[in-house]
Amino acid sequence: MKRRVGFKTLGCRLNQFETDALASRFSNLGYEVVEESKDTDVFIVNTCTVTNQSDQKSRYVVNHAINHGHSGMLIITGCMANHHKEKLEKRYPNAYVVSNEQKSAIPQLVEAHFNKEIQPSNQYQGGVFSYAPASDTFHTRSMIKIQDGCDNYCTFCIIPRVRGRAASRPVDEVLENIRQVVSFGYKEVVITGVNISRYNDKGTRFSELLQKIVDLPLDFRVRISSIEPDSFDESFFKVLEHPKITPHLHLCLQSGSESVLLQMRRMYTYKSFKNIIQRLRSINPLFNVTTDIIVGFPGESVEDFNASLKAVEELQFGHVHTFKYSKREETRAARMDKVVPEKEKTKRSEELRKKALESKVAYRSQFIGQTQNVLIDTIKNGTSKGYSEYYVPVKLRGELNKNQLFKVEIIDIETSGDDPVLIGELLD
Repeated sequence: MKRRVGFKTLGCRLNQFETDALASRFSNLGYEVVEESKDTDVFIVNTCTVTNQSDQKSRYVVNHAINHGHSGMLIITGCMANHHKEKLEKRYPNAYVVSNEQKSAIPQLVEAHFNKEIQPSNQYQGGVFSYAPASDTFHTRSMIKIQDGCDNYCTFCIIPRVRGRAASRPVDEVLENIRQVVSFGYKEVVITGVNISRYNDKGTRFSELLQKIVDLPLDFRVRISSIEPDSFDESFFKVLEHPKITPHLHLCLQSGSESVLLQMRRMYTYKSFKNIIQRLRSINPLFNVTTDIIVGFPGESVEDFNASLKAVEELQFGHVHTFKYSKREETRAARMDKVVPEKEKTKRSEELRKKALESKVAYRSQFIGQTQNVLIDTIKNGTSKGYSEYYVPVKLRGELNKNQLFKVEIIDIETSGDDPVLIGELLD
């Protein structure tokens, strides 16, 4: 009987990439791979620590598995494992706490465990780029890791401490990874990392890497994951015009207030951010820009918050991830005064979400009557759902094939709930 390995992934697409790569490796080793802890021989929790809430969610997943009878091998990895290694080892003495740097070696650790050759996990050398291309994953899109770590040290962010200094994956490895996953049948690749705009491998920068990717003589489309708006050049805007590049970027704004951005130690101004959006919309008026905004940063005044509300309205974001500021020890912001009360942060968060939903509906409604290419990823109850090249969800009647692109005419939009969905009809 096959051993079963379960996964739970929290946080960013980089974590998702690493989980997919591990899951594919376990599948190749003969394990049954699932997304749950029930009846598993191994349960791996790939944690996030970007906020206090992220820590709470990660602990909840671990506790839920233990409290519901998981008695197999338990592995806690990801950024929380780096940030709170000693605390986790003390709280969960029977678990293996594995750092990001050693995460890629988890299959070796598991195999050694079942072969009764177990050694401390830190004897297994992994590496942040030591992941084989994933043939079997939990996602329709194949994520391609090009970079890890960050040197920016924004005052609110713990990630440089848990992911380390910026490092770039060699160009040849990136290109070979893409060749392999396209040969596996993937129609879309997602370029991911911690701070991908700072990619630099022996002088090859991000825009040059993108050009090499789109020049590959293969049939696939390219999506760029979350990116910092602080190091774009003319070559970057030029390559975005290539038909393989999907017209969507997740640009992290964080605040519409110039003074708050300065306190956050962001590497751009609101004015420069706005100029980037205008440039993107000059390439394509429907270019989808999604973003993150933090509310209640220390010292954020009503005027500062109103600047964020204005930014959402002015820039017509396709989606906004709204975060209430969460104090992280070992960051500069943790020592700042003028703390915004939790009740006020909640009030501002609700107001921003309402404004963001209005923006999302307005943006997505523009596609009614348009033709879109939809990559199907979900089939349920006689309907299929996927994402267009603009990364907008589209629902269709009928059960279509997953991981296939379909040309669709958008005929309507469902606006109930907080995630409006476009309704499409297949074109012959």
